[in-house]
Amino acid sequence: MLARWLQRQWFEQRRLSPALWLLLPLSGLFALLAKLKQLLTRPERLPVPVIVVGNITVGGAGKTPLTLWLAQGLRQRGLRPGIVSRGYGGENAAPRAVAVDADPSIVGDEPILLARRSGVPVWVARDRAAAGRALLAAHPEVNVILCDDGLQHYRLARDVELAVFDGRGPGNGWRLPLGPLREPLRRLVAVDAIVCNGFPDSRLPVQVPSFDMTLQPGNFYRLDDPRQTCPAAALKGKKLHALAGIGDPARFFRTLESLGLLFEAHPFPDHHAYSAADLTFAQDGILLMTEKDAVKCAGLTAGETWVLPVEAELAPALIDLILEKLRGRQAA
Repeated sequence: MLARWLQRQWFEQRRLSPALWLLLPLSGLFALLAKLKQLLTRPERLPVPVIVVGNITVGGAGKTPLTLWLAQGLRQRGLRPGIVSRGYGGENAAPRAVAVDADPSIVGDEPILLARRSGVPVWVARDRAAAGRALLAAHPEVNVILCDDGLQHYRLARDVELAVFDGRGPGNGWRLPLGPLREPLRRLVAVDAIVCNGFPDSRLPVQVPSFDMTLQPGNFYRLDDPRQTCPAAALKGKKLHALAGIGDPARFFRTLESLGLLFEAHPFPDHHAYSAADLTFAQDGILLMTEKDAVKCAGLTAGETWVLPVEAELAPALIDLILEKLRGRQAA
């Protein structure tokens, strides 16, 4: 309940409520500790270029679809990418390779999705630099690293930084816990490009290259048998429940509405660890969910469950910009 209240305060209210003003000392302390951590961190440079995909707000904004798009685009340009991630929600203190059938409680949900969809090596660790070293030792053919999340992980030196925003933008513009920002808006001046998964916000710096990203839905596939697919039209007129445990669940629900579907919405916190009891609401109908949620819900649903994949669409100019930034550095 507290998390949902904070989300509403951060992203739906531009003025701080009296209750939030009580958190002002904590916000100042958070900013101070974050700055000290950055100053005391010695970055480690890997022998190959590193592209960080991150955001300065808490929660998801579309980083994983963007990382998948980048992996495909870089492969099409002749590069051999690998992916490292924190593996949020997992127990991966030491570097670990991510298999397509890995346990999300160990490696996190998003890394499994990346491993299934990208076709490139994926490694996780709390220390992304250590994950990168382990990945390169196991896959010496890799000549560029994509870091899914990690804009604030200064242990890993980077050659390109991409900051992602969804339609909520920077919210009320305040630092945690007064607002959703991990770093101040001026941090964006230092990134190489901003990617907007939704309408751009007027507060974002105009001097930084900006790219629009849209997420295009495909056909649904069955959770228990991905070989079975169906279009959205086949689900119209049925009793539908929609589940989403992502940074902005409303984004998934809007996508379903755009497909002409009527459903009962069930939002969950980002990275929620589902149990069978969480899904009993769907016993009287058909359950729809995101791919990220599907990673954790396999085997938990007794009824008919369909998963909606999405593909990121961006201008190829973003790949051109990245390659231009990397030009001049010799990959190992």
